[in-house]
Amino acid sequence: MKDYLLSHQKMVDEALESYLPKATVKPKTIYKAMRYSLFAGGKRLRPILCLAATETCGGTPEAALPLACAIECIHTYSLIHDDLPCMDNDDFRRGMPTSHKVFGEGIAVLAGDALLTIAFELAALVPGWPRYSVGDIIRELAIASGSRHLIGGQVVDLESEGKKVGLSILRFIHESKTAALLSSSIRLGAMSTNATPSQLEKLTSFGKALGLAFQVIDDILDVTQTAEKLGKSAGKDLMAKKATYPSLVGLERSRKIAQKLTKEAHTILKPFGCKADVLHWLADHLLAREY
Repeated sequence: MKDYLLSHQKMVDEALESYLPKATVKPKTIYKAMRYSLFAGGKRLRPILCLAATETCGGTPEAALPLACAIECIHTYSLIHDDLPCMDNDDFRRGMPTSHKVFGEGIAVLAGDALLTIAFELAALVPGWPRYSVGDIIRELAIASGSRHLIGGQVVDLESEGKKVGLSILRFIHESKTAALLSSSIRLGAMSTNATPSQLEKLTSFGKALGLAFQVIDDILDVTQTAEKLGKSAGKDLMAKKATYPSLVGLERSRKIAQKLTKEAHTILKPFGCKADVLHWLADHLLAREY
């Protein structure tokens, strides 16, 4: 499975390299900034999940590569903007200085904007499938990355800083800000194989459970790991007085919630049998991760 991760990560990196304009193209600054963040050593989790979902439904990863790359561009854009002084104000990401620290706030904003828009250019490269048109694909990405999910979750996250919020609000933040794009990654992989409505429904539920478990673990790691291990500032959630699972229910209960969500994700995959072995492994891998 480690070979699987490495080979698929390489596949995504090579595709991104071919899709993105070179740093020598004018205006050079924007392409340098886009590439700086995109190739800063990300794990490529979301595109790998997209490709794994494609394979689970009987397809080949090549068919979904433009979509996998589009998702990674959206994810990286969200990190650039998330790190800005007006948002979470972070100095490090993926073990390197954040975009605004290297290029300034203006270029960082524009690099994020450019990565978001190029994602839709990449998504438009797919031919569409009998059950899912190119329009369906574009709409999927737009909803996951827009005000109904990623941006909406970020808004509530900002508005909740320093306030006492309940688990329902916290779950909304995590489902919108993190789980929606992760789930959409899996959905797009399935759509690229013309998955049946039943398959898509099951993989959507799997993605939601997995995405929420992923963010609960993220909350835990922010408390328990060092900045060197995480590749970003540790303890930021506590300093910013953010709503997190550990701050609301404690570390031990947070771990149990992540375990329960992962178990739920495994159960949802049962109808796929051994075809979902990679997704099962990825679920366990994300639960046990240390960064």
